[in-house]
Amino acid sequence: MPRTEVRVFKYQNTVPIFDWLTDLRSSEPKVYAKCLARIQRLAELGSELRRPESDILRDGIYELRIGHRHMNYRILYFFFGKNLACLSHGLTKEDVVPDGEIETAIRYKKLVVSDPDEYTADWGT
Repeated sequence: MPRTEVRVFKYQNTVPIFDWLTDLRSSEPKVYAKCLARIQRLAELGSELRRPESDILRDGIYELRIGHRHMNYRILYFFFGKNLACLSHGLTKEDVVPDGEIETAIRYKKLVVSDPDEYTADWGT
C-alpha cells in the first residue's frame, strides 16, 4: 500500500490542528508525543488504520484515538484525493465526539474538496 500524504486544514492563516497540538505540547507533552505517533501511523497505513487507533464517525469523518490517564484525545480527519488525508482539528472528550465537532470537520472537508490548494497545508513533520 502506498504511503498516505497527511495534510492539515487551513483557513486564511489559521491551522486549527497546529494550534491544538501547540497547546498540548506545553500542557501534556506525553499526549503530544502520542498524537504525533498516531499521525505517523495514519501516514503509514492510511485507510487501513483501524480501531483502537482510528475509527469512522460519520459522513467520511474519522478520528485518531489517543488515550492518556483516563482522558480521551481525538484528532478528526478525512480523506480526499488519492492517498491524501487531511487533519481537521483536535479535541479532548469524555464520552462521545460532540455532533458540533463532526459538523465542523464536515464543513472543513467541503472546503478542502472544493479547493485543496487553498484549504490545506503541509503537515511538515
